[in-house]
Order: sequence, then C-alpha cells, then structure tokens
Amino acid sequence: MATENARVIPTEIVTLDPADVMGGLNEYERRHAPEQLFACGDVALLRAAARVAVVGSRKASLPGRKRVARLVSALVERDVVIVSGLAAGIDTVAHEETLRRGGRTIAVLGTPIDEVHPAANAPLQARLMTGHLVVTQFPVGHPTLRSNFPRRNRTMALLCHASVIVEAGESSGTLSQGWEALRLNRPLFILKSVFENEGLTWPEEMREYGAQVLEDVEQILHVLPIGLPPLEEVAF
Repeated sequence: MATENARVIPTEIVTLDPADVMGGLNEYERRHAPEQLFACGDVALLRAAARVAVVGSRKASLPGRKRVARLVSALVERDVVIVSGLAAGIDTVAHEETLRRGGRTIAVLGTPIDEVHPAANAPLQARLMTGHLVVTQFPVGHPTLRSNFPRRNRTMALLCHASVIVEAGESSGTLSQGWEALRLNRPLFILKSVFENEGLTWPEEMREYGAQVLEDVEQILHVLPIGLPPLEEVAF
C-alpha cells in the first residue's frame, strides 16, 4: 500500500494490556482484542465514563461536516470523550471540533504511533499526543497496510461504548467500523440523513442487524454507562 505518511516524535510510548483498559471483556471480545496497545498521552481517557466513536467518509460533504459539529458539541457538553480514527474527512472534523469546544478526544490509529496518515494531520496528531490520547495496536516499525485499518476499526469499536456513522459511501472503509460494532454487540447509530440517501444500500442492511437510526443525540446518551439528565434536542 502506498502511503503519504509523515512522522512524529512521541514524548513517551506506554504499552497497555487491552484487558486492563477495556475492562469486562467477554470471551468473544477478548478473542478479537489486540494483544497490546501502544499509547501516547492521557491514558486516563481510556477509563473515562463514556466514549463514543464518531466516524465517516474521508470525502466529507459540507452537510456532513455541519452534522459532526452539532453531534460533537452535544456530546462534549455532557463530558463524553470523542473517539475517531484521525483519517481525512469526518474523522478529522470530529477531533478538531472536540478540541475547539474544549472536549477530550482519542485517536485510534491504523499506523504505528510515530507515523501519521494522512501526512497533513501531523500537527493534529502531535497535539493529541500531549493534551489528549493517541492509541494504536501496531508497534513502531510495523508496515502500513490496507488491512491495518479494518483491524483498527475493530479496536476502536472495542474501546467505545457506542459508535456513530455520520456519512459513508457504498465502498467506504467506515463501514468496517459499523460491522465490527454490530459483531461486538455494541450500540451502532447511523444518522437519519444517511438513510434518506436512496443511493445507499448498506444502512438498511446494518439496521437489519441492529443499527439504530439516529434522530436525536438523546438516543446515544441513553446507552452510555452514566446517568445523564435530558439534553436540549439536537436533531440530525
């Protein structure tokens, strides 16, 4: 796989046992968890009360970007940690909106921790390594392969209490995040606007396996492991 990777210098790399930070994994989840995690930043975020993955297309549309901003704003207001994959497009917007609104965010990489893909996100990754958290299952020196990214998505689903797909095409790599969440029996939400796109078949396929149509952020708050009072309606 040809990459456009840049490099960053981690201040300190911590090696973690997934069972210690994911907590309470059942036998199926343990079988599909990585053997190790490599982290740089605030590891305490892995033990935060609620973590939600916000993911989507690398070719983010303007409406998709606006929906991410509304979603992230509502979740950050409730002290939810925003998790994404530091990819171009929706992932980048999710991380940047979280920072802009004073929230906390975790990036789960498909590369070793000292590499950045895409290269343009090097400043963002460096910032997350100091004030937030960057995590990967790939040791330094591991090649960047296409197969890394679906594996990364499985790990991201394991690390989160719920996943949200903001937008994605029929062949988007984002879909692997959705399927992994469903296989792991983790809540998966897909924005209502995605279901309204008649050119897509995957949303209905995922709904048949348990994905939920996201119309209001309260739906997410109800499945998180914390008691939260009602939030002013935020529709998508």
